[in-house]
Amino acid sequence: MSDDNKSNLPALSKQVGELVLAGSLQHAEEALSQAADEHGDYAVAEVLATLPPQVTALHLAGFDGAKTSVATLLVPPKAWAESLAYLAATWPDDMIEDDPERIAENLFNHIHGIVYATDDDERRHDLLTEATATDYGATAFAIVWSLAPREILEVAGEINHRGPHINVHTTSDSDIVPLAVDLAKASEDGWQRSLLELFPEYRNTADLADVELPDDPDEETEFQQRGTRELLHRLRKQVPSVRSMSRRSGRRSMGTDIFS
Repeated sequence: MSDDNKSNLPALSKQVGELVLAGSLQHAEEALSQAADEHGDYAVAEVLATLPPQVTALHLAGFDGAKTSVATLLVPPKAWAESLAYLAATWPDDMIEDDPERIAENLFNHIHGIVYATDDDERRHDLLTEATATDYGATAFAIVWSLAPREILEVAGEINHRGPHINVHTTSDSDIVPLAVDLAKASEDGWQRSLLELFPEYRNTADLADVELPDDPDEETEFQQRGTRELLHRLRKQVPSVRSMSRRSGRRSMGTDIFS
């Protein structure tokens, strides 16, 4: 990137951030798209890398797998990972209480839309690894797993028995299963962290091999599993304090108090 292009980045970052905070997501997308046309995808990735994570969360929350987005295609893995906790601040309290599964499905659409936005296997690997390298990232994925705990147990058993790098076969056609398998392939540590966030009594996936969940989800069981609503509240509590966060160089201060 030329020095002239680099000199435009602070102004573009400020413009995009202000548009997002004003709720003008489409205008922010148009600014990013124009920057990609004029300066290349790398310039857009640089801009997205300098936005505060709460601004990135606000922007990406407006898009899912059904909507195309320059930010979805180009957000750097670390920037996306840092934004995951702040998604929790965009969820209404009454929806967490009354319809937690709907939020979890929206979160799945968000994660799926980012991870599978391109066919780049290396980018997918980096996105999944970065996203589950934090406690809040593991919780975010556990929220998705809570929509299909039986299927996740089956995947965990298959992976524990045969390893993640072979073709894992399950009896489910859930879209959540391929995401789980790809996470296990990308990051064994991230996969374990997300599993143990869902099933907190167990210290490793081998302990999950003989567990069976009841057919009736309302049936009492000795096996402890966190429910979707509980996990949503856990993620809410894990939203980092904006004032205590270390900043990346070049990051602007606009909007740093919107969730504090």
